[in-house]
Amino acid sequence: MSIQIHPTAIVAKEAEIGDGVKIGPYCIVDPKTRIGEGTELRAFARICDYASLGADCVIHEHAVIGGIPQDLSYKGEETWAILGDRVVCREYVTVNRAVGEGNSTVVGDGCFVMEGVHFAHNVRIGRECTIANKAGLSGHVVVGDYVVIGGMTGFHQFTHIGSYCMVGGLSRITQDVPPYCLAAGVPLRVFDINKVGLRRRNFDMRTRQKIREMYRLIYNSSLPMKEALRQIEERYPGDAEAKMILDFAAASSRGFTPRVTQDWNHRKPEEKVD
Repeated sequence: MSIQIHPTAIVAKEAEIGDGVKIGPYCIVDPKTRIGEGTELRAFARICDYASLGADCVIHEHAVIGGIPQDLSYKGEETWAILGDRVVCREYVTVNRAVGEGNSTVVGDGCFVMEGVHFAHNVRIGRECTIANKAGLSGHVVVGDYVVIGGMTGFHQFTHIGSYCMVGGLSRITQDVPPYCLAAGVPLRVFDINKVGLRRRNFDMRTRQKIREMYRLIYNSSLPMKEALRQIEERYPGDAEAKMILDFAAASSRGFTPRVTQDWNHRKPEEKVD
């Protein structure tokens, strides 16, 4: 397949352009860039120095990938913005480079990033995440795999969101959201496990119930966090879901988001097993 570049586009001859790439009207591609096979840049897209795009991405109108970080500590060191394969960035998305020599801002394979979303320096997004319109992720935010983030949600620096979470729109994230959870609000609160998202990812009823039991220990047992985590480790040895929660807790620096004021032990019978 041939490379298609619109006559009005400005593409540096040093840029690494893969086979089958389409570059639309008035796009600008800087010299120190890599664009993977089959990727499409729509009109007015801007790919800055030290940006790397994987295969089969679609970058929509006026998106800017690899802009200089909005951080006063940045002193011109070489850092990157890296998009995996099959990433879609809708209109006016901005993905800034990292700060700190050799560091990168990373967006994983298969992510769908809607209009106006901002990824600041050193953000790391897992695979197949969906981030809705105008969400803003501050520096060093980490998002796991298969996460859904509602529109106009704001993230404090260094917060972590665990894999398989869903965060409702218009929320404000100031503490970490552990894996498998459903959270929303200002202040943010955990409401339940993300049972709809887990069903969609083929977690069976028994596994969903097990995850809920773990979070009852964390949120409803009145045990100190360290003791609740220790009991999870003892009760679920070698369990993949337990390991994800325990690893997340070990890496957490801002503490778990509190639960909403309700008792997960007092649900209707049909809710307990779902």
